[in-house]
Amino acid sequence: MRILSGIQPSGTIHIGNYFGMVKKMVESQNDGELFAFLASYHALTSVKTKEALENNTYEAAINFLALGMDPEKSTFWVQHDVKEVLELYWILSNHTSMGLLERAHSYKDKTSKGIVAGHGLFSYPVLMAADILLFDSNIVPVGKDQIQHVEMTRDIATSFNHAYEKEIFILPESKVDEVVATVPGTDGAKMSKSYNNTIDMFTSPKQRKKQVMGIVTDSRELDEPKEWENCNIYTLCKLFMNEDELKDLQKRYATPGEGYGHFKMTLLEKINEYFAPYEEKREYYLNNKKEVREILAHGAQKARKIASAKMEIIRDAVGLI
Repeated sequence: MRILSGIQPSGTIHIGNYFGMVKKMVESQNDGELFAFLASYHALTSVKTKEALENNTYEAAINFLALGMDPEKSTFWVQHDVKEVLELYWILSNHTSMGLLERAHSYKDKTSKGIVAGHGLFSYPVLMAADILLFDSNIVPVGKDQIQHVEMTRDIATSFNHAYEKEIFILPESKVDEVVATVPGTDGAKMSKSYNNTIDMFTSPKQRKKQVMGIVTDSRELDEPKEWENCNIYTLCKLFMNEDELKDLQKRYATPGEGYGHFKMTLLEKINEYFAPYEEKREYYLNNKKEVREILAHGAQKARKIASAKMEIIRDAVGLI
């Protein structure tokens, strides 16, 4: 079984990225043949400076390696080092209807938030389809908001296969962990760098505390009981606490005398405790940049070999001789 995952290097990885995709991605190394890439072309829809993209890509690579990405178990590379994906993107564009793209929830959601409605953002699902289909991916672990994109990939692949009367592409299946499919940000909406509502994994203690303390809550006073069911703090605590710890937290919510600031500090302690073991490994890669570059180059070499062979089949099918 071939598994494919990608994540945009469009900024510091936050806990929404981690629980929504990175954790599952790392764990999937034991479930099948993992192809994992840093989606640098996709990042161009939001990152507009050379320095930011370079720094973010390198930082994301280090973070993945620190969090358990094993280049011996997986194929791990940077998207733009395998140019075949852009050729396939163009070919697939000719088998993608405007109506299909216009129905994309992610596009409509982002433009409604004020993000510029550029062509790259609009055609994002086609490039994602190319990422998936180029490597004959069977399973694509995604967050709940990306399920539609995998379904669009299946539609595009079906259209292509029908047009050329050959089963050129495998139809992929999405895989979602329903428990943590969508991690809320500090404002209660989906955690996203685009919405500036993140809690970062690797950042300064001061910055992380500022992010956690900025979680939006209601205005109940210290001497009032609080409701944990719809509280953003409690929802995030569920990612880091076991059942007994959560029951204890529920009692604290129901008992007057503590404010939301106390619950935020509890969450902060849990976050710091959870990610502390990864800090040392991350420090190692920060001090060994050459090794990181070699790992990515090796991954790209493995990915290109497969992509090149697949593109020969695709070019032959469409008549690009």
